[in-house]
Amino acid sequence: MASLHLSQSAEQQLQLAISGMSCASCVRRVEQALLKTAGVSAASVNLASEKAQVTASLATPVSSLIAAINKAGYKVATQEYELTIISMSCASCVGRVEKALLRLPGVMTASVNLATESAQVSVLSGNVDEAQLVAAIKQAGYEATPITAASASQRDEDNERRAVEQHHLKRDFSWALMLTLPVFILEMGSHLIPGMASWLEATLGQTLNWSIQGLLTTLVLLGPGRRFLTTGIPALWRRAPDMNSLVALGSLSAWGFSMLVLFAKDLLPRASQHVYFEAAAVIVTLILLGRFLEARAKGRTGEAIQGLVKLQVKSARLQKDGQTTEVPLNQVQVGDCLLVRPGERIPLDGTVQTGQSYVDESMLTGEPVPVEKTAGDALVGGTINKNGALTMLTTKVGQDTLLAQIIRMVEQAQGAKLPIQALVDKVTAVFVPIVMAVAVLTFVVWLWLGPSLSYALINGVAVLIIACPCAMGLATPTSIMVGTGRAAELGVLFRKGQALQSLRDTQVVALDKTGTLTKGQPELTDLQLSSAFADAGDDSVLALVAAVEQHSEHPIAKAIVAAAKARGLTLAEPTDFQSLSGLGVVANVAGHKVEVGADRYLNQLGYDLSVFFATGEQLATEGKSPLYAAIDGKLAAIIAVADPIKEGTPQAIDALHKLGLSVAMITGDNRHTAQAIAKQLGIDTVKAEVLPEGKVAAVKALREQYGAVAFVGDGINDAPALAEAEVGLAIGTGTDIAIEAAEVVLMSGDLRTVPNALAMSHATLRNIRQNLFWAFAYNACLIPVAAGILYPAFGILLSPMLAAGAMALSSVFVISNALRLKRFKPH
Repeated sequence: MASLHLSQSAEQQLQLAISGMSCASCVRRVEQALLKTAGVSAASVNLASEKAQVTASLATPVSSLIAAINKAGYKVATQEYELTIISMSCASCVGRVEKALLRLPGVMTASVNLATESAQVSVLSGNVDEAQLVAAIKQAGYEATPITAASASQRDEDNERRAVEQHHLKRDFSWALMLTLPVFILEMGSHLIPGMASWLEATLGQTLNWSIQGLLTTLVLLGPGRRFLTTGIPALWRRAPDMNSLVALGSLSAWGFSMLVLFAKDLLPRASQHVYFEAAAVIVTLILLGRFLEARAKGRTGEAIQGLVKLQVKSARLQKDGQTTEVPLNQVQVGDCLLVRPGERIPLDGTVQTGQSYVDESMLTGEPVPVEKTAGDALVGGTINKNGALTMLTTKVGQDTLLAQIIRMVEQAQGAKLPIQALVDKVTAVFVPIVMAVAVLTFVVWLWLGPSLSYALINGVAVLIIACPCAMGLATPTSIMVGTGRAAELGVLFRKGQALQSLRDTQVVALDKTGTLTKGQPELTDLQLSSAFADAGDDSVLALVAAVEQHSEHPIAKAIVAAAKARGLTLAEPTDFQSLSGLGVVANVAGHKVEVGADRYLNQLGYDLSVFFATGEQLATEGKSPLYAAIDGKLAAIIAVADPIKEGTPQAIDALHKLGLSVAMITGDNRHTAQAIAKQLGIDTVKAEVLPEGKVAAVKALREQYGAVAFVGDGINDAPALAEAEVGLAIGTGTDIAIEAAEVVLMSGDLRTVPNALAMSHATLRNIRQNLFWAFAYNACLIPVAAGILYPAFGILLSPMLAAGAMALSSVFVISNALRLKRFKPH
C-alpha cells in the first residue's frame, strides 16, 4: 500500500476532525502536539466544531499528524473510499493512479489493484470527497466511479462493463487478424515460400505490394489499434508513459519508417530501404490477443465472489395477517416472518419459528453434511433448505447479513496489497521510462555500429514491445484474488489480505481451549454405580441426581440435566434444595435424600470414597471433572463431566505438526485438566490458569520462545490475544468481538481449517513468488536479447513480432499460474 510522501517545500492546508476534547486545556494540548510535529507551521483548534486547521509542508506525512494527536489522547476521524478504475493496463498505471491520489491534501493512503481494477483510499474526514478523488484519477488519464457499499447493482454494473470490454477486445482482435493476415502473407511469404517473391514481383510489383501492406496496416492502427494510440500518446504528452505508450511508439515507429520507405525511399540509404508493415500490424494483433486472453482469465479470478453473489436470492415469501405474498428482498424488515419451502435458499439471516428440516450450510462452512434445524435454531441467508417447510423470524437484512459480510470480507482481502508488493511498486515506478531510455540507447548504438538504419529501428522497437510491465502488475493481485476466493470456498475468510503473507511466517500456533479445542459445552461422559446401587440401574440414579441439579445454574449441572433429558427420563421436583458454593448441592427427591458434589464435599459429609479412588484418578488424567452422589446416606455413584474435544481437533494438531509448527494451548482452566488434554492431543506447550488479561502476556512469551505467533480463539476474552498475535484466527461460531479482532475467520469452527489456512497461505505466497520471478526474469532476460546482445556472437535478433507475442503470453502465463490455486485441495 502506498502512503503519502512528498518532498516539496510548498505548504498544504488540512482540516482534522478530532473527538475526545472536553475543555480549553484539551484544545491547548492538541495544538501543542500538532505544533511540535515536524513540518507544521501553524495549528488552530476549535472546541465547538471539534476541528483543527493545520498548515504544514507537503513533505509532512498525514500519519505523523494523526500519531501526534493519538499520543495526546485524542482521536482523528477518517473516511474510507473505494473506487472502480477503468482503462488501467499495467503496473505503471497502478503507480500513476496512486501518486495522483496521494497528491491530494488529506489523503493518507491509496492502494490500487490492477486485477480487481479498484482503489481503496483512506482520507482525513472533511478534506477530500469522492468527486475530488475521481477528478484526480481523471487528470492522470483514467476513468473512475465510486463503489457504493458493495451493492449487488454495483457489482452487476462492473461485471457488465468487464463483459463489454471483453466483447470489444474480441471484436477488435478479429478485425485486426483479418487485416493483418494478408500483410503477413505478402511480406513473410516471400521469405518462407520458395518462388513467392518472384511471383509477387511479377504479379503486383514492389510498389503495389508495399502499398497494399501500408493501407491494411494503417487500417489496423487506426481501427482495432486505435485504443493504444488514444491512450498511449496523451500519456506521453503528460510525461507519464505506460504500456499503451510503448505499444504506440513501437507500432508507429515501424509504420512511419515503412511509410517513409514507400513514399520517399530516396531519402534513405539503399541498405535501409525495407518496409516493416507486418511488424506494426502483427504487434497490434498479438497484443490485442493477449489483452483478450488476459481479460477472459481475469474474469475467472473473480469467480469466487460471483459464486457468493449468486447465493443471494431476489425475493422472499412474507407471511403477514394470515397471507403469504412474495416480495422483493429489500422490502423485508427485521422481525418479519418468512416461509421457506423445501429446496429453496434461506433468503436472510434469522431463527426457525416453526417446522423441522435439514439445511445445507456448505457454502458457509465447506462441510457437505446438512445440519438439522428445529424451532429456535439460527438460519443463515444463502444456505439451502433441504426437505421440510420452515417459517423463520428475520434477524438481519441487507448489508448486515452474514453472507453480505462474507462477500465484503473477501472483496476487501482481494483488494489488499501484501508487503511483498512494495518491491514491485518501486521497480514499476521507473520501469517504463527506463525501457524507453534503453530503446533510444539501442537505436543509437545500432545506428552507430550496425549495418543499417533499419537494424537500429527494428531492435529499438523490439525493446519497446518486449518490456511492457503487464505481468509485473498482475503477478501479486491475481494470486491474492484466487487464493482468498478458494479459501472462502473452504470456509476460511481472510478479513485482511496481508494475513496471507504474515500467516506464512508463523512458527507457533496458540490455541484457546474452551470453544476452540473443545465444544465449549460440558457433557456427561461417565456414570459408574457403587455395589450398593448396582441393582437400581443407571437411569434411576441419574434421574434422582438430575432432579437435584435442575435448580442449579452451574454448567456441570446443566450437562447432567441435559443427559437425563436425552435419555427421556422424567425429573421429579426437588424439595429443601440447598446449594453450597464450590462444594455441591443437596435436596429431597421423591422421598430420597440426594447429595451431589466434589470429593471434598462428600468427605466433609463423612462418606468413604476409596472405592472410587482409582476411577477418580483415571478420570482426572483424562481431563474430566469427577463428581460423587450419595442417596439416603449411602455412596451411590461417581459421575464425570467433561468438555469434549471437538471432532477433527486431533487431526488438526497432527497436521500442524506435519507443517513443522509448534502447538501451544492457552487456557484459564486448572493446570491438571489442561495438562491432561494437552497430553491427549500431543500439544507441545501449555499455559494454564491464565486470566483473560494474561493471555496477551502468554502470546508475548510464546513469541520470545518460538517466533511469530498465530492465535486461535473464539471468546470475548480472546480478543486482546487475537489482536496481539502476528495473525489472529477467530472461530466463526464465536463472538462478534473476537471475529472483529482477528485477521482470519474460520467459518465452520472446525480446527482442521487452521492447517488449511496455513497451507493456503504457503501456496499463495509460493504462487506469487513464481509469478514475480517470471515477470522479472522475463524482462531481465529478453530486454538485452531484444536490444541485440546476442547478435555479435550468434547473429540472433529478436523480431518485434516475436517480442509482441512473448509480451502477450507473459501476462496470460501469470494469470494462468494464479488460477492453479483454484485447484488447491484441503489437507
